[in-house]
Amino acid sequence: MEFEDDAFVLSARPFGESGAIVELLTAGHGKYAAHVAGGTSRRMKPFLQAGAAVVVRYRARVSDQLGSASLEPVGEGPSALFDDALALAGLSAAAAVAAGALPEREPHPGAYLAFEALSQTFAMTEFWPAVFVRYEAGLLQELGFGLDLSKCAATGVTDELVYVSPKTGRAVSRAAGEPYKDRMLALPPFLLSSQSRVEDGDVGAGLALTAHFLEHFIFNPINRPLPAARIWLVDRLAVAGRL
Repeated sequence: MEFEDDAFVLSARPFGESGAIVELLTAGHGKYAAHVAGGTSRRMKPFLQAGAAVVVRYRARVSDQLGSASLEPVGEGPSALFDDALALAGLSAAAAVAAGALPEREPHPGAYLAFEALSQTFAMTEFWPAVFVRYEAGLLQELGFGLDLSKCAATGVTDELVYVSPKTGRAVSRAAGEPYKDRMLALPPFLLSSQSRVEDGDVGAGLALTAHFLEHFIFNPINRPLPAARIWLVDRLAVAGRL
């Protein structure tokens, strides 16, 4: 089996004397792990960082075998963010969530495009945290667990949607949800419209919303917690006053 594809590095760990096992999110083939010879060398380390864009050439004798790959870097990658520790934390968290949530060797082009779109926003300091929330909502959608924010689950109205049911992932209007607001998840307006401004508290509400459903639908069923890098990102955003 052989293919060539665009990809993002999700993780890399040493293997053997000088190699590395690299986990990749490819554009057309989904999440793949491969052995990369010389992966721990000084030359290759910069583009084996989480979030680095590469062209991968993959080869395996049989389809269910761990194959080998050669990687060619594309662009600056994470090195362009070295002066922004918070953006680097965001990139690492995005890679960790994708690595934990996506199944092996199952094409998910939507996930690749969402990661690509997010990676292009990290240089925009004010905007990327909200885009990160949209990225996680997009992953849920891609995996079949999308939030239904089109109308109120209880009444069918489309105005004043301010809550999400923690059980169903469906929007609830202010009037219908008021008696149960202590049990509801807050719905930030920017998830309803790209034209909405992101106000104080919206990013925090959005991250709490996507975290709940990532845990409920994806990580809890496989007995895993949310990735540590994702938890660390929320802590860093809180310290920076960005939630």
